Amino acid sequence: MGEPVRAAVLAACALLLTGCSSAIAGSAGPITVTDADRQLVTGYFSALNTAGAEGAAKQHALLEDTQHPDFPQTDCKLPEGTIKVQPTLSTLRLDPDWTPPKGDEHPRGVVLVVAVTLTVVQDGVEIGSQIGSQHVVLLNDKAYGFAPCAK
Repeated sequence: MGEPVRAAVLAACALLLTGCSSAIAGSAGPITVTDADRQLVTGYFSALNTAGAEGAAKQHALLEDTQHPDFPQTDCKLPEGTIKVQPTLSTLRLDPDWTPPKGDEHPRGVVLVVAVTLTVVQDGVEIGSQIGSQHVVLLNDKAYGFAPCAK
């Protein structure tokens, strides 16, 4: 390789390396739940409660429609009656390591978890209440859940 060619190759390499080492302004920060994420989660629970107020058939249909597409509940019987879910949105957080029960894969989308108070209603009467955590997955600007199975 001649000296002029060698010098040109070295100059090109130097320019490439210099271009890759430029700093980008800003600072690193943790990934957080956005306002848009909160709105999707709030809308999910609002729709669930509205459907429950319209009856078990409407709520069951909504639970089926909002079941995460990668985890269909084919062997699950939904509870009788309806459920009311009161999320405590101040507890809403990312849960990137979670996998659904009996699942070995992380769901597609952004996995969030929130504390909820869940109340079971049958024939207009509250028959039980429980506090726990519920996972919601945001995928393609839609909130998905994991339908509660009757035990």
